[in-house]
Amino acid sequence: QGNHCLLPGWTPFPSGVCPGSSEERLHRGLTADARVVISRARVECQSHKLTVEDPVTVEYITRFIATLKQKYTQSNGRRPFGISALIVGFDDDGIPRLYQTDPSGTYHAWKANAIGRSAKTVREFLEKNYTEDAISNDNEAIKLAIKALLEVVQSGGKNIELAIIRRDQPLKMFSAKEIELEVTEIEREKDEAEKKKSKKST
Repeated sequence: QGNHCLLPGWTPFPSGVCPGSSEERLHRGLTADARVVISRARVECQSHKLTVEDPVTVEYITRFIATLKQKYTQSNGRRPFGISALIVGFDDDGIPRLYQTDPSGTYHAWKANAIGRSAKTVREFLEKNYTEDAISNDNEAIKLAIKALLEVVQSGGKNIELAIIRRDQPLKMFSAKEIELEVTEIEREKDEAEKKKSKKST
């Protein structure tokens, strides 16, 4: 989170193994549950716009989703939604917002976060390395996001997905080639740093 929002993700299978789709999805949990929550959130956004003539804030729709999830934890005959979600977007002030919702219905605001498999490792990396300087521009923010994923991804960039959201612009998915170039640059910088370190120690 800086002047924009980055959405890094990784899949446990190489690109091309699963059939392609016209939609890009970045979520963790049960896909069917995600579709239901997304559909309900879209309807709420439309209803809010028609009622008050203003778009919802990111916190408003996050609170709506969290409340929906919480209700399903207390209803007889219905199981809780099996998804955690990172909700990102821009409010009218132009500041990007990042929230996390859990299946229990709780939600929190973050500057950077991770969910899903190996989330703890990625989160610990972000806690140590996230600074304002580290996200001072697009390139630095992208590198930080990819470095965080490389802590848990052993196959380089081929299993990494990355998207960036800028204000008043559509979501941009990075191509596999763009990600691979970033990974190569990060590995080169890492090798150079290790060489300098070994020279100093000798």
